[in-house]
Amino acid sequence: MDENKQTGKVTGVNGNMVSVAFDDQVTQNEVAFVVIEDGTRLKSEVIRVRGREADLQVFESTTGVKVGDHVDFTGELLSVELGPGLLTQVYDGLQNPLPELAKQTDYFLKRGLYVYPLNREKLWDYTPVAKVGAVLKAGDTLGTVPEGIFSHRIMLPFAWQGEWTVQETIAAGQYNIDTVVAKVSNGSETRNVTMVQRWPVKIPLTCYKVKLLARDPLITQVRIIDTFFPVAKGGTFCTPGPFGAGKTVLQHALAQRSEADIVIVAACGERAGEVVEILTEFPHLDDPRTGRHLIDRTIIICNTSSMPVAAREASIYTSVTLAEYYRQMGLNVLLLADSTSRWAQALRELSGRLEEIPGEEAFPAYLESRVASFYERAGLVRLESGETGSITICGAVSPAGGNFEEPVTQATLKVVGSFLALSRDRANARRYPSIRSNPGPSTTASSIARKSTAHARCFATETRSGR
Repeated sequence: MDENKQTGKVTGVNGNMVSVAFDDQVTQNEVAFVVIEDGTRLKSEVIRVRGREADLQVFESTTGVKVGDHVDFTGELLSVELGPGLLTQVYDGLQNPLPELAKQTDYFLKRGLYVYPLNREKLWDYTPVAKVGAVLKAGDTLGTVPEGIFSHRIMLPFAWQGEWTVQETIAAGQYNIDTVVAKVSNGSETRNVTMVQRWPVKIPLTCYKVKLLARDPLITQVRIIDTFFPVAKGGTFCTPGPFGAGKTVLQHALAQRSEADIVIVAACGERAGEVVEILTEFPHLDDPRTGRHLIDRTIIICNTSSMPVAAREASIYTSVTLAEYYRQMGLNVLLLADSTSRWAQALRELSGRLEEIPGEEAFPAYLESRVASFYERAGLVRLESGETGSITICGAVSPAGGNFEEPVTQATLKVVGSFLALSRDRANARRYPSIRSNPGPSTTASSIARKSTAHARCFATETRSGR
């Protein structure tokens, strides 16, 4: 272990929150590992620092954690790996590839098991773009590799400040993602660049020239949306509705038919049955755009309601960071988050354990700011190269009892550009099949049509001026 890394000792455990005493200093949102008696290392994140004591949210079950257990602080913020191979992947909220985890477990996922998000052995056909002597800034392209139907750009790491001059570049050929593809210098320091980089999930990626006003519609090919309630490309919208109203089905239609380059599905707190549906259906869905399968340009982030609540909170940030990465390549990304209500419930649970002053319905007082900061990471941007890229965010909201006056729905409606609300009539329609199959002599065809329209109607409103 690095002797310069900070360590600590567990002083208390409250659910998935662990209090730790330390000697030197730690950073908010820093990653730490709680080491239990059998040597298992449980990944966690610093969520509060008070003097010489920090509170950590552990992303695993804390069974077996006790006072006095050792804690290793990494000095790094909660981050994701960015590079070729993200498309077609199914990750958990911490970017562990679930298929790889399944290969290393018997039946249940093991605690303390973390896998590289990207394949280190696969070879990619790398083509250099930047020549020796070129002056680059963070986000500029060094080379490309083919990924599906797209040209995946290998960019100068986003965290590097200032201008860097290319000193060396590798020849075109097949390499893995850890191969040094270029050496760059800023005059006083020389660094190696590989195909993979890391970025903190809770810090927006802003390596673009300017953020533009979203004006053009995102064609969803859902006729009622495109005709009456268009959604802006690079904008935000939500789909609130009671349980069973069809929010997930609508999002699946948007994923398959929308004119977006990349689709990211974030199942944050969804029921396991619905997530299984996604995992079994998406690999076989035909992609109208390419004639191949939709999964070829999709990333799925799975964090079901049966998984630890802390990881549910992380999954929403993981998904939007991956979206920002592909936007930086000049692509149009559609991010579907289902359901942001359960993300908000995770925030409420964490806030309760921190003993913070509760707001309405015990949600934290900062709920609105957290919701706003998530949706603000959408947008249409112009890159330094002159190209444009966009992220369009759609969040499903599941208000209890279909009550749109509850805090999560209201906080969402304050910041999104529009909303498509599924009515309670639609949710209840399935309960009365006899009305549809045997309307009786007093029910005319026109009245059936009116009822069907009522059951399927969407309400929308604009909450921003200029659209």
